[in-house]
Amino acid sequence: MNEPLLELEHVTLPRGGRPVLERFSLTLRRGEHTAILGPNGCGKSTLIKLLTRELYPLDRPETRLRILGRDRWHVDDLRGLLGIVTNDLLAMCTGWDSGRDVVLSGFFSSVCIEPYHDVTSAMHAKADEIMARLEIAHLADRRVEEMSSGEAKRVLIGRALVHDPQILVLDEPTNSLDIAAMHDLRETMRALVHSGITLVLVTHHLPDLIPEINRVIFLKKGRIHRDGPKREVLTQSA
Repeated sequence: MNEPLLELEHVTLPRGGRPVLERFSLTLRRGEHTAILGPNGCGKSTLIKLLTRELYPLDRPETRLRILGRDRWHVDDLRGLLGIVTNDLLAMCTGWDSGRDVVLSGFFSSVCIEPYHDVTSAMHAKADEIMARLEIAHLADRRVEEMSSGEAKRVLIGRALVHDPQILVLDEPTNSLDIAAMHDLRETMRALVHSGITLVLVTHHLPDLIPEINRVIFLKKGRIHRDGPKREVLTQSA
């Protein structure tokens, strides 16, 4: 349960000519359901892009970045172990894609099914299993453009789960959702945590912190401002 999933040591990453993260250190462990909070521009999105290897830190002797215990990864192999749901992914889905195709696209690290993708019967079975588990089987043949924002987000969670990832990272999951959709999505998050997956929730919306979240990290200007048990961090004075 204490195995490190992500280890950052003295990471500095500039974007737009300034360091977004500077000498940043953080360890996330298996089974430690964590919320990363902070205002826009504090480094939350950059942290996700480090995890998915979309961005790389400056190469310095003291810098270390380990994911699932390894310093080096083939990106395709890594993406099979991580489940990532971001608003960028939602924007990339075309309106003509069906819910099933979006879920299946997770096998290919894409956001749709292309003619050259070899979709096997086992993949179809897995996609159907995941959609049933998330109670979205009724969205299998519905186009994304016909879905509500909440339905589309749950389909993207299905896409993230097809590889049975060890970590599920949700970036601002309840953005643009109405109250009912927020409630449904939070219940989905709780069910996933109880299934054994480690949840990393990146948000600025405190109601997203489901009861199972046990660690809260507050970022400020690219640094960790607070870090500790949820009850302690959320009751500290500024």
